[in-house]
Amino acid sequence: MSTDSKFKYKVCVVGGCGHVGLPLAIMLANRNLKTCIYDINQNSIAKIKEGVLPFYEEGAQPLLESALESGNLDFTTRAEVIGESEIVIVIIGTPVDEHLNPRVDVLRETFMSFSSYISDDQLLILRSTVYPGVTKRVKDWLEEDGHSCDIAFCPERILEGKAVEELTSLPQIVSSFTPSGVERASALFKLLTDDIVVVEPLEAELTKLCTNVWRYIKFAVSNQFYTIANDYDVDFYNIHYAMTHNYPRCKDFPKPGFAAGPCLFKDTMQLGAFYNNNFNLGHTAMLINEGLPNYVCKCLKKEYDLSKMTVGILGMAFKAESDDIRESLSYKVKKLFEFESKLVLCSDPYVKDPAFVSKEELIEKSDIIIIATPHKEYRELQIPVGKKAVDVWNVLGNGGKI
Repeated sequence: MSTDSKFKYKVCVVGGCGHVGLPLAIMLANRNLKTCIYDINQNSIAKIKEGVLPFYEEGAQPLLESALESGNLDFTTRAEVIGESEIVIVIIGTPVDEHLNPRVDVLRETFMSFSSYISDDQLLILRSTVYPGVTKRVKDWLEEDGHSCDIAFCPERILEGKAVEELTSLPQIVSSFTPSGVERASALFKLLTDDIVVVEPLEAELTKLCTNVWRYIKFAVSNQFYTIANDYDVDFYNIHYAMTHNYPRCKDFPKPGFAAGPCLFKDTMQLGAFYNNNFNLGHTAMLINEGLPNYVCKCLKKEYDLSKMTVGILGMAFKAESDDIRESLSYKVKKLFEFESKLVLCSDPYVKDPAFVSKEELIEKSDIIIIATPHKEYRELQIPVGKKAVDVWNVLGNGGKI
């Protein structure tokens, strides 16, 4: 794709230093597109310019180095770069208030803050998960301000840590209000994959939400089955194996665990808000998943006098092989046991915190060890006899009974 001579850059990624924007910017720069990352995080920009990823992303390091070496990847904190770019990809999700209701007013302020840089021959792509109807509202806001550029919603679908692989292996959803918007957005993402799915903007918004909510609900079903089995002194992992082994109708049934993170819970609540809080299934899933730390604590309180014990938590990231702690239930576990136990120790091989200890020290000093994140390196751990291991994820392979 050649760059219109009017523009300095083919692509500008707004909010491009994060988990969604940076892998995309790197990939596009490696497809020979002149790409600029616009972000207000100067520390992240400085790191990336030096070839240092600000977070863990499998396979991204050599691609970052290649993009920097090619000269196709630039960085700026100047909003004016938006007007210098033919395609503007916005990585800004719908912010929420303390009750998880959408703050569309904040989103409007954000878009209107760079409205003066928008021209009618640009393509504006919303990439983050948004509250249903937001893409139409952005179109209305910009039209009210005198702009008629192409606007598209093309939601990211990546699994954090697997972005490099999945940007090229997964189908790309494309939506726009105009044929030219669909054509231009499709042409851009065909540089990454030939599998393009075209739908209407509201359909695309709901597709993204429903995908995440479906995963969250599946985790909740597994967690509910887990608590039922555990309350009857049965190891749910035997049940899970019996359900899924060579049985195709259950092959996608997840294992239980602390299902959390910055997307699944929030998006479930967003869909509930969109449906006027009549989403009973989603709210029930939230109660189950968010209640699992409390369930673990309740089970241990029945068996032990926690006030005299040290509890160690292995894994503080919200998912395995990640350094991302956003909305991690490990911290909910930590808060619960800080109230109930004598002392809480935490450890994580990816998360940097001066208060954390090594896994070896944690195991040595803890009476109860909770594996809260299923990092691969925990699979070989040897828990000494006499110490209680709580392994909801069955990382150790000894079952999940508490």
